[in-house]
Amino acid sequence: MSIGAYRPCVGIMLVNGAGKVFVGKRIDSKGMTGPDTIFWQMPQGGIDKGEALERAMWRELYEETGVTQENAVMLKKMDDDIAYDLPADLVGKLWGGKYRGQTQSWFLLRFTGNDDEIDLATHDPAEFSEWKWAEPQELPAMIVPFKKRVYRTVLDAFQALI
Repeated sequence: MSIGAYRPCVGIMLVNGAGKVFVGKRIDSKGMTGPDTIFWQMPQGGIDKGEALERAMWRELYEETGVTQENAVMLKKMDDDIAYDLPADLVGKLWGGKYRGQTQSWFLLRFTGNDDEIDLATHDPAEFSEWKWAEPQELPAMIVPFKKRVYRTVLDAFQALI
């Protein structure tokens, strides 16, 4: 596969009963756009070959947060996928150099468990170093700049159900 293709991916907006959104502090974000810059993001990850979207969503959610179907319910899947391009300086460096960006299928889930059930160490290597619940409107300011449009689109799609 040549650079130019988009990596298929799922994204998860996990909201709690208070309408706040789970975000994790990316382990690899420090210094991405400056020495003191830290970025947070919602869980997301690639779809394995032949894997169904919903299966990929539950797998990625568990790997990054420890949350399972026992402590979350799916509320909605976005009708359309969202694609984004990597910045030029990252193309060819991520995902084995195969992709120019990602196309993401987004899901909205309600967390029904307790905060102590969230476990960032269910997968090696871990994606996040810490996590918190954030106000939905704060999300675009927390993500890497090249994903801001994606987060605004996800917020617009799910706002009525958050």
